[in-house]
Amino acid sequence: MHLYDAVVIGAGQAGLSASYHLGRLGLDHVVLDANDGPGGAWQHRWDSLTMDDVHGVADLPDAPAPVRSDARANHVLPAWFERYERDGDLPVERPVRVDRVETDGALLVVGAGERRWTARTLVNATGTWTRPFVPSYPGARSFRGEQWHTAHYPGASHFDGRRVLVVGGGASAVQFLGELAPRTDVLWVTRREPVWREDFDADAGRRAITRVHERVRRGLPPESIASVTGLALRPQEQEAARLGTYDARRPMFSRIEPDGVRWDDPAGAGQAAFERVDAILWATGFRPAIGHLAPLHLRSADGGIALLDGGQDVQASVTAAADPRVQLVGYGPSASTIGGNRAGRAAALAVRRHLQERATGRAA
Repeated sequence: MHLYDAVVIGAGQAGLSASYHLGRLGLDHVVLDANDGPGGAWQHRWDSLTMDDVHGVADLPDAPAPVRSDARANHVLPAWFERYERDGDLPVERPVRVDRVETDGALLVVGAGERRWTARTLVNATGTWTRPFVPSYPGARSFRGEQWHTAHYPGASHFDGRRVLVVGGGASAVQFLGELAPRTDVLWVTRREPVWREDFDADAGRRAITRVHERVRRGLPPESIASVTGLALRPQEQEAARLGTYDARRPMFSRIEPDGVRWDDPAGAGQAAFERVDAILWATGFRPAIGHLAPLHLRSADGGIALLDGGQDVQASVTAAADPRVQLVGYGPSASTIGGNRAGRAAALAVRRHLQERATGRAA
């Protein structure tokens, strides 16, 4: 049996950053990635998402991010990740679909089917892409049209000639409406009134991240950082704005029917109680992919994983309060490319600190 200092689960931005810093500290580790090839979640993004569309990709340690362009993000970024893994000789194994992490005395055992990896610590960097969230609504199974989630968006041309209902108040919903409105009939619904912004400065970013940090510090399920930063229209969405798409937003419907959606309270004079639609596009976000950590009992009574305070840099809050052997990167306040990089470094330092404390007999 090989005993690693750390096992990293996930080879997205946060996982690669953690691997880089673990290597720099001389810590023996392996990175287990569920995908067939490099690229993290970026390789699964829809084809129409270009490098001009993405909200910003942070540099990896010692590797500047690709520049903005009209090239497809699901080509450019996986190629960048592949070069990074190769040039840094990062110890990535794939495809490995981890299904559980268990405790064996002072050690952790990572399982994927019949395979096992044993380590003193764990860095979890599994992100959210594999856990798309679709809210439950009465009548959803009766709908005779198509239902899609962001994770499986087939591209705007697929919806030509159809009336599309876009559900969700985040940046993805705004992007989909920008693509769809100039070419087909769309309707937008959100649970809350959208908050629009003209720009997004560093102070606003810090406030958003701090809000997420406060939740995970208390053991509450994290909100996405994007959900608290507000929305802005980019140049490619101005045509949809001119058509009035964003102004015609409606509140959430009450139920889904075979041919559309219905409101018990239309919430506005002249608004129809029923709208016929041919397709529903759920831009309703994702949840953290942490089911494999269930045997460790890290969740609080409130349903989230509480993290120890990382100090002034809240994105360095990565250590599970219930088990200091476990570091979560890309979770809560570090759920962004910039945050993932910072969290990767913080996780590597926390791993080294834990190993040093064990070696001197101070660890619990």
